[in-house]
Amino acid sequence: MALVTYYGTGRRKTSVARVRLVPGEGNIKINGHDMSEYFGLKTLELIVKQPLVLTETEGKYDVIAKVEGGGASGQAGAIRHGISRALLLVDTELRKSLKKAGFLTRDPREKERRKYGLKKARKASQFSKR
Repeated sequence: MALVTYYGTGRRKTSVARVRLVPGEGNIKINGHDMSEYFGLKTLELIVKQPLVLTETEGKYDVIAKVEGGGASGQAGAIRHGISRALLLVDTELRKSLKKAGFLTRDPREKERRKYGLKKARKASQFSKR
């Protein structure tokens, strides 16, 4: 029996998440690990679950995510973005609530490149008069 699968790609900072939504009982697997095992912090788990809680589909779908790049916070945001995009394929009526919450907008903030003559992107060495 073939299960219906919904795909969504999410991005944040340098993280990219490929998310699959499969009808199930609400398990969330990230890179083959359970979510609580993968993310040590409860706040990151809340970020990942936000679109499911908002659309009241928390126990209806299993989430299988492959995520790479960036840190824990960026990965959690990328997974949230991917889940939101996959939920749109489930039901287009969810678009209004997801859009209002800001889950469909890709967060464009990335690390600024380092400039020559400076220590970091904007930090210069301390000025000395003499």
